Amino acid sequence: MRLIKKFCLIAVIGLLSSYSLMAQNEIFPKGEKAPNVYHTGDVWLNHLADADENFDFNVVQATMAAGSKLNWHLHPKGQQLYITDGVGYYQQKGKEVQVVKKGDVIKCDPEVEHWHAATPKTPVTYIAISGNAPTKWTDTITAETYNAIKAPELSNKDTEEDMIEVSKKKWEWMADKDADKLEDLFHEKSQFVHMGGSWGKDREVEVIRSGGIHYKKADIHEVSADIIGNTAIVSSRITLLAVVGGNEVTNPFIATEVYVKEGNEWKLANLSFVKQLSSPNED
Repeated sequence: MRLIKKFCLIAVIGLLSSYSLMAQNEIFPKGEKAPNVYHTGDVWLNHLADADENFDFNVVQATMAAGSKLNWHLHPKGQQLYITDGVGYYQQKGKEVQVVKKGDVIKCDPEVEHWHAATPKTPVTYIAISGNAPTKWTDTITAETYNAIKAPELSNKDTEEDMIEVSKKKWEWMADKDADKLEDLFHEKSQFVHMGGSWGKDREVEVIRSGGIHYKKADIHEVSADIIGNTAIVSSRITLLAVVGGNEVTNPFIATEVYVKEGNEWKLANLSFVKQLSSPNED
């Protein structure tokens, strides 16, 4: 019987893992909003599977809004967390705070006090598999403690949302002709592909500084980001108003930016413009 239970648990984990790798749409509904008894902020729970006489564990999906956090607690029979979306915090008593992200798995041994939360700026969703025993709630996490967390992984801009913000800042610096900030952002070996040719960092910085090309305004209609190891790709559908050689021109583009991570910083390695045949519909 114990072997059968272990096999079934593995099957459940495998099924849930395969779900998390499917399309970005939600696989399970968010569930019901939980009353604020042992947490602060907004948390939704969906009880996917309850323990019974054959299966001695519960399976729950939790969705935590940005800024929400659980109190300190422990599980008499342990718990495993499968992060399916977003970015959050996890901490065991006496250890440093961990930043957890989509794809991470956290194992918490029985009777080990811990807490988990969303970050102040990002929600997090996870599936919790817990032994069938009541959770023991202990101390609260104060706002001062939560807000004082310094998470280097977050400040390093490791999330898709943060990379989109980096891209938006770049367009702002281009509009402002802030060549100094752009020079710091551009990788030493960066390449820029325009309709009229391609060149490297030094020429791009000089073109912006001198006003040879003024990226006056980029209206962003759609944008997405993907992170693959130490490489980030940001794709944008834009309408670009630019001044080229003293002439103002407007063109619809697909702009693709490739960033590479060096140490704790992301550097723009490539920026390419592909002109669209027709103007995008404005949002």
